Amino acid sequence: MSSIPFPIANYLQSRSIKGPWKIAGTEQEGFCGAVLIPALAEGQYLLATLASLAQNPADLLSRFLILVVVNHRQDAPLSDKLDNQQTLQMLAAKNHLLSGLCLGWVDAASPGLELPIKTGGVGLARKIGMDLALTRLDYEKIAPLIISLDADTLVRPDYLRALLGHFGDAQASGAIIPFCHQQGTTGEQESAIQRYELFLRAYVLGLARALSPYAFHTVGSTMACTAAAYARAGGMNTRVAGEDFYFLQHLAKTGGVGRVRGTVVYPSARASHRVPFGTGRSIFRLLAKEEEAILFYPTACFQVLKDWLDLVAHNVDAPGEEIRDKTKGAHLPLTDFLDRVQFPAVWNKLKKNFRSPSTMLPGFHGWFDGLKTMKLIHHLAAGPFPRQEPEEVLPGLLEWAGLNSVQGIADQLALLRKIQIGEAY
Repeated sequence: MSSIPFPIANYLQSRSIKGPWKIAGTEQEGFCGAVLIPALAEGQYLLATLASLAQNPADLLSRFLILVVVNHRQDAPLSDKLDNQQTLQMLAAKNHLLSGLCLGWVDAASPGLELPIKTGGVGLARKIGMDLALTRLDYEKIAPLIISLDADTLVRPDYLRALLGHFGDAQASGAIIPFCHQQGTTGEQESAIQRYELFLRAYVLGLARALSPYAFHTVGSTMACTAAAYARAGGMNTRVAGEDFYFLQHLAKTGGVGRVRGTVVYPSARASHRVPFGTGRSIFRLLAKEEEAILFYPTACFQVLKDWLDLVAHNVDAPGEEIRDKTKGAHLPLTDFLDRVQFPAVWNKLKKNFRSPSTMLPGFHGWFDGLKTMKLIHHLAAGPFPRQEPEEVLPGLLEWAGLNSVQGIADQLALLRKIQIGEAY
């Protein structure tokens, strides 16, 4: 194993997960990257995901560790525990469909190795795998990669090549990979996943039109970064849900988030009730015919956001009270939000810490981050601009973004996929 650089060694010493978990299945070291796959009762899907990875070129597969973290909490249902034991047996059996993979796994599912009840979840599972993978990477030739995938997500044969090509000359040390959900297995499921994915894409389109630096999707199976960026961001958080959102936000602040081109990943369209929000929960609610399960943010929310970001960008030398007062005339709900987050005091403190205009604006965006952006959108939607059906929102949003106005969720989704993925999907 090559010598681990001090920042990563320091991270491993001070912030990595300490526990009984270890990598099984391979002793190999010196990888240029690791693909981390948390698996909780994923026996029905995991083999297909690994088989899709195995379709990548052999010379690239030999350079990547594929690491599955089989996990559940101590209080998991018996059915989940049995499924995980079968998955561990499948991994140990070296299925012929997986030949060519440098495959390892972490047992976080057997007695004494299960995740704790209070903190066990997908965030902890990702962190266990990522932290352990840091010790198997080659730090001498290129900047090695930490890549996040899900056990029900399929990849293309150009997956690894696109990742290596991207980070070969990328300025940002984090990245997201384009995604497109798999088709639903029923008409109802297909309608549900189309609506949910359109919601995700409409939100990012609104942020992009507002010129927010956080205009990127936060989907766990699309995340990638250098090992150094992973350590610099403090590693993966251990949230039960939303771990992808917070991790990418940290990456954006500490090293930037770029966009990989030349490949697409395909998350599952299935329903799930395991986590309180996210794809699976949203599809579950839509299929259950819950009213208002997925309503869209009106264009006006993003227009207020754009006006706010423009106002700050053109007044970096002004006191916080003056900037706040300039929002009174047109955007009283924005003024109310700024008062709630004590903006004038925060701004004046930022001005003391970032004394030049060139550093002040990045400092502001470090404070007014993806989470505060979402909170502002929620605040506006809870007030003057309530959420609406996509048929009411998309025409105006597309027009504001300078795109052709198309009708119907399927055609609107196809348009945004084309715009945001940038290639055939």
